[in-house]
Amino acid sequence: MSLMLGEAEAIALTVEVQAEQVLIDERRGRLVAARLNLRYTGILGILVEAKSQGLIAEVKPLLDALVNEAGFWVAEPLYNSVLRLVNEIDHSDFPD
Repeated sequence: MSLMLGEAEAIALTVEVQAEQVLIDERRGRLVAARLNLRYTGILGILVEAKSQGLIAEVKPLLDALVNEAGFWVAEPLYNSVLRLVNEIDHSDFPD
C-alpha cells in the first residue's frame, strides 16, 4: 500500500517517539496506522475534542473554512454528523 510522503512521515514519527496517536485523515494512512496498532484521529476528531474541552466555541466556522478555503473534502453525511455531534445543526433540517 503506497502512502503519500507526509502520511508515511507522520506514521514513522509516531512510532519513533511512541506517541499516543497519529493525526491522519487519509484512508490509506489510517489503514497502515491500524495495521501497526497505532491510535489515530483526523482533523474532524480534533475539532470535536477541542469543542468538548472548551478550547473552541464552535466547530462549524472552522469546518467551513477547511472546506471552502483549504479545499478539505468532507462528505455531506459526515459533515452533518459532526455538526450534530457537537450540537451545531438543526436536527429538523436534515433527516437521520
